[in-house]
Amino acid sequence: MIRPRLLLPALLLVTALASCEKKIGPWNLTELGKTPPMTWLDQTGAVLSLTYQGEPFQGHETEVFAFYASPLTLGKAQPGTKFPGVVLIHGGGGTAFADWVYLWANRGYAAIAMDLSGSRPPAPVYDPKTGAPTGHQSDSKLRTRLAKGGPNHGHGEKFDSIGGDVSDDWPYHAAASVIRAHSLLRSFPEVDAERTAVTGISWGGYTTCLVASLDDRFKAAVPVYGCGFLHEGESVQKAAIDKLGDRRALWVKEYDPSSLLIRCRVPMLFVNGTNDIHYPLDSYMKSYQVVPGHKQMRVTVNMPHGHPPGWAPKEIGLFIDDYCRDGSPLPVPAKPVIEGAEAHVSSITSHPLKSAALHYTTDSGPRSKRTWQTVPATIQDNLAKAPSPPAEANTWFFTVTDDREATVSSEVIFK
Repeated sequence: MIRPRLLLPALLLVTALASCEKKIGPWNLTELGKTPPMTWLDQTGAVLSLTYQGEPFQGHETEVFAFYASPLTLGKAQPGTKFPGVVLIHGGGGTAFADWVYLWANRGYAAIAMDLSGSRPPAPVYDPKTGAPTGHQSDSKLRTRLAKGGPNHGHGEKFDSIGGDVSDDWPYHAAASVIRAHSLLRSFPEVDAERTAVTGISWGGYTTCLVASLDDRFKAAVPVYGCGFLHEGESVQKAAIDKLGDRRALWVKEYDPSSLLIRCRVPMLFVNGTNDIHYPLDSYMKSYQVVPGHKQMRVTVNMPHGHPPGWAPKEIGLFIDDYCRDGSPLPVPAKPVIEGAEAHVSSITSHPLKSAALHYTTDSGPRSKRTWQTVPATIQDNLAKAPSPPAEANTWFFTVTDDREATVSSEVIFK
């Protein structure tokens, strides 16, 4: 008769612990915040290879491949040195890129980049002159499927799987694998766990929006191209979402970043181009506007879409440095206004402004095909001024550039 009475406190403890779990949507953030089991595959080069445990998929355990590098692996620091960390998320058709983690290690960060398609890219090949990886991993034909790989990253896995068991949904796995990679990165002895950031490109930018809204351990986030409101406007993803029929609302609720960005408090820099066909300006500005935390933009006229163009902007590193390395902040433009024949925008900046410009389009039709006009602006006391855009202009914004050649944009204004 004693045993049931002894079991009761244990049962209550289990119930209490279960109630303390933090869950948002399908993600158990308490579990994802734990360091996942991992295995080193290669620790001989500047860029190391590893796998770590992912989420279950189709009834079996999974593993995720990742590259890792830091100033220590590059031979540019002494053992015992601590570095800020960064998590790098590839886009559609991409993988873990050794040259991307190498780039960030050269910037002074411990960097991890994972493959989100259940595959493994080839080992790095290093340039004999520079010692840097050559970037040959962009060839998808050179990748191999992991024996315990998770879902691929095709349209079927991204959209059509919605409903029923979440374990076959790519967005669920993508966000979970990134958060697990973050937990792993924070566990490394050379990483300062309280100074970490995340950036991703295209579908990686989409995933950055998700994880920055889920994982508040990040100190900064930079989604490149990717955004929410994919079920609206001119996004090329809208057709696939509309085809879901009565499951459309569920996909939007669970996996469109618009449903999660409303709770994001991680400082964000949104980076995109004016003519991006995947993440058009309408959806982009809606995503920006719903974020309640600190946010900035870098919209560039005709920015090309791709992995190297997506990791090239210097503003990404400067923004993350501001939160992870005591760097200087980017300029912060106010909302631009038109007063009579003049348009102007003021900026808060720690560096002198070097130049500014007003950009506008009078074209109609698909945003990805519109032509933009650029007019130089004058600068006086951090106030940029230009002639007002013509009456027929339907979309316009300012850019300002400081003495570091760092460029940011104002909000995009729609008429």
